[in-house]
Amino acid sequence: MRIENSDNDERLIYTVSQISAEIKLILEDSYPCVWVQGEISNFKLYNSGHMYFSVKDANAQIKAVMFQNANTGLTFAPEDGMKVLVYGRVSSYPKYGDYQIIVNHMEQYGKGELYEAYEKLKKKLDLEGLFDESVKKTIPDIVNKIGVVTSQDGAALHDILRVIYNLKIDVEVLICPARVQGSEAGKEITKAIKYLNDNYKDLDVLLIGRGGGSIEDLWAFNTEVVARAIFNSKIPTVSCVGHEVDFTIADFVADMRVPTPSAAVEMVLRKRSVISGQVEQLRNSLNDAMDLIFNNYLERFKRLKSSRSLIKPHLIYEDKIAYVDDMGERLKNNAERLFETKSERLKNAAHKLNILSPLAVLERGFSICFDSNNKIIKNSNEVKKGDIVNIKLASGGFNAEVKSYD
Repeated sequence: MRIENSDNDERLIYTVSQISAEIKLILEDSYPCVWVQGEISNFKLYNSGHMYFSVKDANAQIKAVMFQNANTGLTFAPEDGMKVLVYGRVSSYPKYGDYQIIVNHMEQYGKGELYEAYEKLKKKLDLEGLFDESVKKTIPDIVNKIGVVTSQDGAALHDILRVIYNLKIDVEVLICPARVQGSEAGKEITKAIKYLNDNYKDLDVLLIGRGGGSIEDLWAFNTEVVARAIFNSKIPTVSCVGHEVDFTIADFVADMRVPTPSAAVEMVLRKRSVISGQVEQLRNSLNDAMDLIFNNYLERFKRLKSSRSLIKPHLIYEDKIAYVDDMGERLKNNAERLFETKSERLKNAAHKLNILSPLAVLERGFSICFDSNNKIIKNSNEVKKGDIVNIKLASGGFNAEVKSYD
């Protein structure tokens, strides 16, 4: 578009879209296919399958994108800190005026310096035993007092306080702010951990973390001073640095690792939340049981209140008197019948005994002879002449001398 001024001079004026489009053409014509060496930073893989990241060196960085149709042949998983060679064309995104590399091919060139330092420190601390499960402290089931080491201006602190508020749990939170990014972050985090250990030994757990970011953003949590401060903490520690895919040295040293600060709070308060829920459930059950018992006794009271025994107690007395009289009469009749039966049986028995009695035989004119030893004489050869025998009659008896016998 051309315009004329008052002096009849002409100037060429572009719109923003026009200049952006021309720059895009210039870049694509000038760099249709280039190899670029650098280190991956801020890598993100979207659900679409497209990869967005930056390629950087010590002095500069350039954005890059590798679309899904180009990255399906990769034989490795790109990640922050990885040194790579990328091949593609330089282009721009006119909407924002950013230039970038459209990557068609990528291969590992070597691990970046930060990643190499990370691996070296990780190996060193692992050999010293700082990662051993046997030295890790147990996170208490019931947490009443939490210490937090993070930035006072970061989203991590906001997330922690929001989760506590939503859980509606009465817990004390002690915040010791520290920078979590930059050259001084490691020292501040170390100082905060030591301060809480020296002055607040009653803390149940210590949360140490921040939100996610690139390997550079998280580097404070990959420093040796922070790792040793966490290891030396007498308070059980939970590392909550970054997101699910981000692992730092602090994660390996801490007594427990949780992907995010908000998840860390939910984890340490989960047991208490469950117990609080159980207590509330038991309270409700107890109230229901008490109501049920009260209602049962109330119904029983109502029934008793309207019962015959309370309304007309004299009727019960009369009934009982009649019952006693009836039972007394029955007892008397039964006793008389029992006496008659037993008397009759006794008479019969006495008659039978009388029939069998030797005395009854004597009544019929028989007698019994006894020798001098008072032994019954059954045979004549049991005596001899001159023996004195005793003869028993039905009434009385007498002695006799044997004169003769057959």
